Amino acid sequence: MNKKAVVLLSGGLDSTTVLAQAKSEGYDLYALSFDYGQRHDAELDAARAIAGAMGVIEHKVVPMDLSGIGGSALTDASIDVPTTESDGIPVTYVPARNTVFLSIALGWAEVLEAQDIFIGVSAVDYSGYPDCRPEYIAAYERLANLATKMGVEGRHIRIRTPLINLTKAATIQLGDRLGVDYSLTVSCYQANTAGEACGECDSCRLRIKGFEEAGVTDPTRYQA
Repeated sequence: MNKKAVVLLSGGLDSTTVLAQAKSEGYDLYALSFDYGQRHDAELDAARAIAGAMGVIEHKVVPMDLSGIGGSALTDASIDVPTTESDGIPVTYVPARNTVFLSIALGWAEVLEAQDIFIGVSAVDYSGYPDCRPEYIAAYERLANLATKMGVEGRHIRIRTPLINLTKAATIQLGDRLGVDYSLTVSCYQANTAGEACGECDSCRLRIKGFEEAGVTDPTRYQA
């Protein structure tokens, strides 16, 4: 029996690279996405396409409405997505999002008896979100092993972060080596219904810079 991994899959560049990395390590893949009240469904459509293309055994899309608490440009339509760089943590930060997502992933991992959870966070070339830092991941892994039956029984749960120390360019180069089709991915915070990127938001700027520095052709479809 192959080892199992739960992989958080947003439909974006980073999570797709992580899915490919887990596949290359021989895991049976169980992908988890969230319909959390984000601005558009394009990334979920991308996640479904990616899961199908990469041979995922099961792909769950879990509904939850984080727009109910708001506080982010990604879940509150009254807050504009910024198109210029700003100091501090940007308004595209969704309060406690990775903690919520990892908690659901942890529950599913217990059901599957999967000891590895993959998440595509990076602390390099990123927007400064606090729940993407190595110290957060280390703390969450400790919590996971304190709070679960698997952990108490000595089956250590690992939070895997293959991209944590990679630049966006290095991530793209890794994905290129692994055969990732980045044309399937949607990273834009305000993509249109066709999945075309704005080319101006923080996520788009990091993605454009990453492809340029990686020397890899950018297959992203941008709005006219």
